[in-house]
Amino acid sequence: MTDPRSPHGRRSTQPLVRDGGQVEADRGNREVPPTPAEPVPEERLAALEAERDEYLNDLKRVAAEFENYRKRAARDQESLVTRAHERLVKELLPVLDDLERALEAARDSGTRSVEEGVRLVHRELAAALEREGLAEIETNGHFDPHVHEALLSQPSSEEEGSVIEVVQKGYRLGDRVLRPARVVVAAAREDDGER
Repeated sequence: MTDPRSPHGRRSTQPLVRDGGQVEADRGNREVPPTPAEPVPEERLAALEAERDEYLNDLKRVAAEFENYRKRAARDQESLVTRAHERLVKELLPVLDDLERALEAARDSGTRSVEEGVRLVHRELAAALEREGLAEIETNGHFDPHVHEALLSQPSSEEEGSVIEVVQKGYRLGDRVLRPARVVVAAAREDDGER
């Protein structure tokens, strides 16, 4: 069977094409509309980019908040450990004071065996607390209100404001003052001729 539309007189298996586009061969001479990818309107593209940027900013904000939370939790944990450590050492300070008083009493009474035993316990406790970061506050020199507590002042041959006696030792744990040193401070000298 010959097809008048075919140049060779035979029916072609390919659809016939007109200048305007592809033609449906079996159903007539209707043109098939082209199906190229439709371009996205600029407004829609701008809206999608804005939405992407918003999600990216949200993600960055959540990441920053999580990092801040992680740092805050680490600081809180460190602070909690420090406070617990501080509380324990603070509770042991009176024991250290009592041992020092017992050493003085044993030295005055002359019983060497008691003194040696108490001295050994005192040395071990002091060494254990030192390993935990306990340090005695220096009391030689001028009065420092940040680390000393003046119980009284009295006239002395020392320079005014000097620490002349330590009533109770002070201690610091790391950079924090656990207990200020209780001291007696030299007052201004009184001249005998002026009254």
